[in-house]
Amino acid sequence: MTSDAAATTAIRPLVDADVDAVFALWHAVGLTRPWNDPHEDIRRARAVSPELLLVAEHDGAVVGTVMAGYDGHRGWLHYVASARPGAGRALVAEAERRLVALGCPKVMLMVRSDNAGVLGYYDSLGYDRDAVLVAGKRLIPDA
Repeated sequence: MTSDAAATTAIRPLVDADVDAVFALWHAVGLTRPWNDPHEDIRRARAVSPELLLVAEHDGAVVGTVMAGYDGHRGWLHYVASARPGAGRALVAEAERRLVALGCPKVMLMVRSDNAGVLGYYDSLGYDRDAVLVAGKRLIPDA
């Protein structure tokens, strides 16, 4: 992030007034999926670790998000979205800082395998591609 962008973009926890703008950003950048209710994702994250659900704000507008989590073993990043150059990088750095403060030794994230641009972005941030497959099982349907 340039010093000008850094000086005018604030990173802070999400508040109720941000929710509609966050949903709009997630939709605009293609993060939403029909099987995940973003309202429930935010509600659940705020119930557990509200200080890890962050937004980047510029001139009063939400321009980025990250939803971080820590289970005592690994940290995770979800919903990393940016509509302003440098906002995503600043959000990831702040999420990493907060995870380290909690004692988190390693952070993980998931990227769809066909999203080469995002994979390259995380490469540039020092993230390694681990040789793992992710399996999931829905316990509570959102729909």
